[in-house]
Amino acid sequence: MTTSPYTSQSAFDGSRMRVTLLVDLREGAQQQFLDAYEYMRDRVASVPGHLGDQLCQSVENPSQWLITSEWETAVPYLAWVNSDEHIETVKPLQSCVRDLRSMRYGIVRETGGARPGIGGLQTAARVGDGVTRHALTFTVKPGSESKVAEILAGYAPPQARVDDSTRLRRTTLFMHGNRVVRTVEVEGDLMAALRHVSRQPEVRAVEEALNPHLEQHRDLADPESARAFFTRAAMPPVHHVARGGPEPDDITRHALYYPARKGCGMALARLLSRQDEAALTDPAGPVHRSTVFQREDIVVRLIDVRGDPETDPVMALGIHGPRKPAVLARLLDGAALGLAGPLTGERDAQRLLAHADMIPITDRRAARS
Repeated sequence: MTTSPYTSQSAFDGSRMRVTLLVDLREGAQQQFLDAYEYMRDRVASVPGHLGDQLCQSVENPSQWLITSEWETAVPYLAWVNSDEHIETVKPLQSCVRDLRSMRYGIVRETGGARPGIGGLQTAARVGDGVTRHALTFTVKPGSESKVAEILAGYAPPQARVDDSTRLRRTTLFMHGNRVVRTVEVEGDLMAALRHVSRQPEVRAVEEALNPHLEQHRDLADPESARAFFTRAAMPPVHHVARGGPEPDDITRHALYYPARKGCGMALARLLSRQDEAALTDPAGPVHRSTVFQREDIVVRLIDVRGDPETDPVMALGIHGPRKPAVLARLLDGAALGLAGPLTGERDAQRLLAHADMIPITDRRAARS
């Protein structure tokens, strides 16, 4: 067990990123796939931050292909993959593949000499806890919030075990107004776990019950409609830090909602990520671990804190340090939280915490095996 603070994930370290897409083709779909790849390649080539890609075919099984792409850093890739442009770009691929698996890597070592001006290397190998984190967010029709909360709180939990190497460890749901955020923690293969959960009868029943209340229409019987919904709902983690060591007994989990001004989502997520790293150097700080999720101008910070966060709202919000409240105020869409004016003191921090703290709906943990 790691006993000192560590950062297991960060999109903001400036290192180049390699994205791999493992593709298993349907029978007879090879030419359709090659045409789809050419379409994708032409569109992705013009995306800022994209450095290049490769298409490889398996020498053992010609139906299996590998697409790799390299990016200056994770930031431009995440901005693109979270966009509607990405959904349209990959759409031709969906009808010709049997299975897709995407993986993302920071480049730590390479041979062949330096490549100046196109991003750096990850400075050190990261320490992890064996857990992959993910989140979904979507909105429901105003006026349906209490019914949606009832639906989300009342379903039977799915089976946690996926296979010998993968299990669903924890699922936590929150609401803020008509926005729902669902966070999941998985040991093993995230995509295998998400597919496993989506097939469970109790989960499918909940998703069907939610359909009439969603602001964005979806038809779960239509694979393209379902895929588009969940792609738009995906809110990937951009940073995770933890103190390490045993977990204190008085830990509570909170989700804080930070709606950003238009175009400021990534900058706000970067600010909170740096604040969390700095906070963990203080052994007396209340935050035990923090994950920052971001999609476009929606930022959610999931924190496990010791005690009541209201006793130290500045640290709980991640706005400690000179001028940090003013920086946050410039990036934050205060009106979306029902707030106005600058953040100048602890009373303002308490108000912000009260408005940003999401309502917990359910928190389900798998039994330890």
